[in-house]
Amino acid sequence: MKQRVSRATHGSEPRHPSDLWLGKTSLVYSLVRPLLFTLPPSWAHAVAMAALAPVEHVALLRALTRAMFAVNRPELATRTMGLDFSNPVGLAGGFDKNARRARALAALGFGHLELGTVTAHGQAPNPTPNLFRLPRDRALINRLGFPNEGADPVTAHIEHVRSGIPVPIGISIGKSRVVALDPVEGVVADYLASFRAARPRANFVVVNVSSPNTAGLRAMQGQELARTLLGALAAENKVGARVPLLVKIAPDLSDDELEGVLAVADECELDGVVATNTTIARTGLATDAATVEAIGAGGLSGPPVRARALEIVRRVRARLGPERTVIGVGGIDSTEHALAMMRAGANLVQLYTGFIYRGPGVVRSIARGLADTVAQAGAKSLAELTRASWPTGA
Repeated sequence: MKQRVSRATHGSEPRHPSDLWLGKTSLVYSLVRPLLFTLPPSWAHAVAMAALAPVEHVALLRALTRAMFAVNRPELATRTMGLDFSNPVGLAGGFDKNARRARALAALGFGHLELGTVTAHGQAPNPTPNLFRLPRDRALINRLGFPNEGADPVTAHIEHVRSGIPVPIGISIGKSRVVALDPVEGVVADYLASFRAARPRANFVVVNVSSPNTAGLRAMQGQELARTLLGALAAENKVGARVPLLVKIAPDLSDDELEGVLAVADECELDGVVATNTTIARTGLATDAATVEAIGAGGLSGPPVRARALEIVRRVRARLGPERTVIGVGGIDSTEHALAMMRAGANLVQLYTGFIYRGPGVVRSIARGLADTVAQAGAKSLAELTRASWPTGA
């Protein structure tokens, strides 16, 4: 058994003076959050985006913010999809739909950002109210439906600010609401238009076929429809400069449905899978049933999704083997949760709901905890610590 080693003997980073300041930041956020939560969720999101504006637009503020929040520990360095990640903790798609705060979010210490989801045709949100909090569950329900300015303008903006984003950028692409599911050729053309806009501006592209908030979209996870769509995107990706291509799947797939979409991902030689999107299930919630029923339809995110997301990640890793990339998403808001997801088979993890409930210090907290865990285990890297636990076999 490996002995626990001190951080000094392992060569880990000493405690940084900013840790005290970050502790105060977490305390301040814990005091501010109740005030934010008195606002409708969409208003609170707008306030948060406004608060990030100075960091987004002032290079000096970005540098100072990054110095305070980023964790630069060599044991966290992760290489996958041919890309280098300073740490495995990323921002999930859906938070910055129009990429208007990408530089500021990177400065908060995220190891990568997934921006969007963008659609070929710009579109407004679904009718309000479309975003709800479940504080007792530290969860959210949303039925926003891919609101964005459109793939061309959003990706053009990403290109404009890319030099100020020092981490890999993923762009999530989805189906435009105005495009019918039948015939499927229209859906393929719609995704291809977004892919062509995203590819030259992204380090990787995520194909979102699993949001519950675009009517009928999840049908695209069915084996035949998935083969048509993902096959077309994979073929397009072979023309010109190739970009890593992943598919984002739902936690609500049955075992047979999951096997079907993973078989297609394997057949199309996709680079990986993002597991998982939000769930339509409402089981095991602390929030009273009447409140949940009154909210109605939408995708549930946060801790209630965690157990199923972990199981899906295990199954994806076992089915696709050790070389494909798996990004684990669902209920992560602590080092313990991130580590569990990575031991289940994830190369990288992403936050959304945990970021909202725990505030801007959560990324540093998780990354620092991961690095400390590696050091205490006497391992050389996070990969060395976690990969031994990965499942094998279909």
